[in-house]
Amino acid sequence: QETCPCCRKPVNPSLIFVMFKLSKSIGRMKIKCKNEIRGCAETFPLSEQYCHSMSCLYELIPCPYQGCRAQLLRRDLDTHARHCEHWRQPCHMGCGTILSHRTQAQHNCYKQLRQEYEARQRNHRAIATALQRKMRRMQSTMAHMKRQIGLICESLEVMDDLHEVEEEDLGESSGSSSGTPSSNNSNC
Repeated sequence: QETCPCCRKPVNPSLIFVMFKLSKSIGRMKIKCKNEIRGCAETFPLSEQYCHSMSCLYELIPCPYQGCRAQLLRRDLDTHARHCEHWRQPCHMGCGTILSHRTQAQHNCYKQLRQEYEARQRNHRAIATALQRKMRRMQSTMAHMKRQIGLICESLEVMDDLHEVEEEDLGESSGSSSGTPSSNNSNC
């Protein structure tokens, strides 16, 4: 390109070549580690500063375990990890238990899995008992509802029978009264 991608000013190609050479020369300059005050005596090219800082034994880094606020040198991390009270890791045998330094020595996968199995069994039994109670209540409620529906059906049948009897009585009485209209009028 003939312009700078940042400021859009014209760029001289010969200047770019000079800048490239200059940056290469600067990158080859030897520097001391920023952790010299902590004991690192290494010197390296400036271009390798990032790589060195990622492996420098005198770099201050935080403890990787959650809850631990310790800042320590990379070289002391292994020693600290062996004694850090916040150290937690899953059991290497695969039972899934999260272990600390205190629980690691007395951990027994078989006992742990047995305890979890028994706890789940107790939980499942409690759930089954609660479900059985609910089913009994529902069955009782359903039986009560069936009795109520039966009573309603019986009362509806009785009402239908009464209604039919009333209609028959009305039909007979209206038939007899229409057959002798003159007798009713003569009594009046």
